[in-house]
Amino acid sequence: MDREAAQREIEKLREEIRYHSRKYYTEDDPEISDFAYDGLFRRLEDLEAAFPELVTEDSPTNRIGGAVYNTFAPVVHQVPLESLHDAFSQEELLDFDRRVRETAGPVEYVVEPKFDGLSVALEYVDGVFTRGSTRGDGVTGEDVTENLRTIQSIPKRLTEPVPFMEVRGEVFLSDGDFEKLCQRQELLGEKLFKNPRNAAAGSLRQKDPRVTAGRGLSIFVFNVQRIQGETLSGHEQSLKRLEALGFPVCPIFHKATDMEDILRFIGDLGDRRGELAFPIDGAVIKVDSFAQREELGSTARFPRWAEAFKYPPEEKETTLTDIEVNVGRTGVLTPTGVFEPVTLAGTTVSRATLHNQDFIAEKDIRIGSRVIMRKAGEIIPEVVSVVENPPESVPFLLPDRCPSCGEQVSREEGEAAVRCTNPQCPAQLLRNLIHFASRDAMDIDGLGPALLEQLVGEGLVSSPADLYTLEAGRLEKLERFGEKSAENLLAALEKSKQNDLYRLVFALGVPHIGVKNAQVLCGRYPSMEAILAAQEEELSAIDGFGEVKARAVAEFFSHGSTRDLLARLESLGLNLKSQAQAPAGNALAGQAFVLTGTLPTLSRKEASALIEREGGRVTGSVSKKTSFVLAGEEAGSKLEKALAMGIPVLSEEEFLKMLPT
Repeated sequence: MDREAAQREIEKLREEIRYHSRKYYTEDDPEISDFAYDGLFRRLEDLEAAFPELVTEDSPTNRIGGAVYNTFAPVVHQVPLESLHDAFSQEELLDFDRRVRETAGPVEYVVEPKFDGLSVALEYVDGVFTRGSTRGDGVTGEDVTENLRTIQSIPKRLTEPVPFMEVRGEVFLSDGDFEKLCQRQELLGEKLFKNPRNAAAGSLRQKDPRVTAGRGLSIFVFNVQRIQGETLSGHEQSLKRLEALGFPVCPIFHKATDMEDILRFIGDLGDRRGELAFPIDGAVIKVDSFAQREELGSTARFPRWAEAFKYPPEEKETTLTDIEVNVGRTGVLTPTGVFEPVTLAGTTVSRATLHNQDFIAEKDIRIGSRVIMRKAGEIIPEVVSVVENPPESVPFLLPDRCPSCGEQVSREEGEAAVRCTNPQCPAQLLRNLIHFASRDAMDIDGLGPALLEQLVGEGLVSSPADLYTLEAGRLEKLERFGEKSAENLLAALEKSKQNDLYRLVFALGVPHIGVKNAQVLCGRYPSMEAILAAQEEELSAIDGFGEVKARAVAEFFSHGSTRDLLARLESLGLNLKSQAQAPAGNALAGQAFVLTGTLPTLSRKEASALIEREGGRVTGSVSKKTSFVLAGEEAGSKLEKALAMGIPVLSEEEFLKMLPT
């Protein structure tokens, strides 16, 4: 490869890696597997090694990874939280050992599992937990102390009053807790986390610690960053000291000098990783002696005294025996594949989501197909490809009628989802009720998923309207439900009757209509009577709506079952009129803004409030109707699209100058 071709590929790789790093570290929403990302990174490293004159300071190979939000206060790490260099073969591990011995001489290693979570630092003063932070970019992290306090396994007070101590650990979700979280997200109709690592990261970065507390996070502490009042000489000694002080330390580690012994341990650990209660994606080899670590030092990104071995994703062949179609809260039909059981990463897999019709058609998945299966992130089973299809098989198509209620299903142009549009579909009942009672909808305090499931199971509720006919006597007979609980719930239901109309519109679960769209709709049509009378053509003229949302609103409110429900809710005393107030100012009247990236001082919620206060509106995507794009650090595809379309891009400073003083 010549220099010019190398430069083109290097620039393309850097752009791809930055994009996927932002999706993984900052947005907790990866689009490719760890294995694919590692392949991109390794290719960039190889090209930069072959053409060192093309290496730049801002190359991803010179950064630890991650980014810092402005959601939390920054924390500067006095001892950097370094990343690890990855190895993918035994030969690379032997090269690592050779390099270490050439510099440090005879060594002892400690081998541990490589946890698949979010790295954090914990600080203790006189044995009391005082501050906790994320790794961030390795030098600066985020102060997430209050969220870390909700993790039960983090000791709030050590067994001894050590004057000062900073330790490093990995926050993670156990396989069981990750599956429970995914089940709950599915029940609520929320977007599912891709893997345990991103679930842990997303949970720890919640602005409300109560949300973090409900996620079931755990931690293993594996390193002493700083300590006062005593001296530690090696890693094994520090692990034992951490355990004595009350920290949760992974019980699996192995000390050895012989590389054959180490490679055998890594192989055995890989074979049984599916049996572990916590997620791992590899093993880490560390020089035990701290004095030798000092001698070996670090590169710009990695310590030279440690190496991480990444396990390759395990793939196996099996047969698809059936495809089941389920209906979600929003009416989306989701196909699930049933397979001949196969063992992957230590567990038996017999079911996996097939996502949607496009996924099935793209891979030509049919009943009877021989397929390649693997576990994404060592947790979620997925179909990689089809090996062959039986001669008599036919392409699989989702049904044209809802398998639950029999109503016709529909698919919007440009959408992958096929959905049932019947708001009273029985399959959607529990999910709809959970959404109806949720915080951004009717905000009925105390009416959570567990209680709703109980109410539905007892036959007390089969419609949102039934919630408002509940009686204390019936509620008090429920398991773990007393007189006071019944009184509080009935009071919360009564209070919710006075909610603004937009909350009810959002609570009803109109496809494509979120909270913001519900507010816009009710600003244009200030009563339910007006919404019911609105025609699709006039709805599509509302700023930010367009044909898809207009059609969704028109179809939803034209259903006889929707109108019957609304009539019943009105008879039960619910408010069906908008209480929206006019904007306080008009400096941004008629202007449409799109927000992207992280602003220096304003959160997105604060920036949106300022825009709406002055008569502007905030939309989620860039289009020809967009007036301005307000962009901060780590702005992504929305910024690129705005620049390509010639839409003005504002910094926070420029935006604030548009507001009245």
